[in-house]
Amino acid sequence: MAKLPVKYYVVDAFTGSAFKGNPAAVCLLEEERDEKWLQAVAAEFNIPETCYLIRLSGSDSLDSSNPRFRLRWFTPVAEVKICGHATLATAHTLFTSSLLNCDVIEFVTKSGTLTARKVADIQTIDGSNIQNHESQESFLIELDFPTIPMIDFNSAEFSPISKALNGVSMIDIKRTATEDDLIVILSSGETVVELQPQFDLISKCPGRGIIISGLAPLDSGFDYYYRFFCPKLRINEDPVTGSAHCALAPYWSKKLGKCDLVAYQASPRSGVLNIHLDEQNQRVLMRGKSVTIMEGSLLV
Repeated sequence: MAKLPVKYYVVDAFTGSAFKGNPAAVCLLEEERDEKWLQAVAAEFNIPETCYLIRLSGSDSLDSSNPRFRLRWFTPVAEVKICGHATLATAHTLFTSSLLNCDVIEFVTKSGTLTARKVADIQTIDGSNIQNHESQESFLIELDFPTIPMIDFNSAEFSPISKALNGVSMIDIKRTATEDDLIVILSSGETVVELQPQFDLISKCPGRGIIISGLAPLDSGFDYYYRFFCPKLRINEDPVTGSAHCALAPYWSKKLGKCDLVAYQASPRSGVLNIHLDEQNQRVLMRGKSVTIMEGSLLV
């Protein structure tokens, strides 16, 4: 029996402009597909993430009044446990299509149930808040993600990391407890921007990838800068990494003494995230926009 065509969208996430932010391919499945096919399609798109969602119904959704979808994320070479920008892209696709008429979506994932909420785009002009009604896409999406604990890193392994980061001065190194990424704190946001990484050496370092971060300049309007390098997953530099804040938000919240933060990813495509740390429930709320740039069908 021939497989049904699979509708897909390519969405730039964490940006309000096309060809900025982080691209993700969102594939809407009517039926389950085997993992070899899922990975092959992700390799064909060859962008940071390709994700697949399938609607849950019946007994799968009895415990929630919100629409629920199973969601999985794949890089060109492997499946990952959590991804912020592709979840934002998926929610944007659902909110801007005729598939749903709601303001809250739940995604069942390998990292538990993640929620996406449609919220008003409030802009401030001369101290007054106004709501942006320019288009149907002039809204923000708020993602509700779990915090990710950081653990101490073995100081004996600092040397290869320093070399991979061109000998930059490192204030601290931690390791995330789930995805096994390294968190490297640098002396300043300017250092984060200027760093020229050695991707061949990063691929030989411990862990999956390296997140670098530093305090933003005082006049920048941001709290911290960051970048993410992950050549092991065929992503030399991820343009905008939402899941990084599951670890970075608790770190910077403690350092800066506040729970509302604005982060800037200093990649060539760049991206901005508005973040709230819910300390009591250990959740990270991330807000951002997305732009759909392409749609089509997979025929095989």
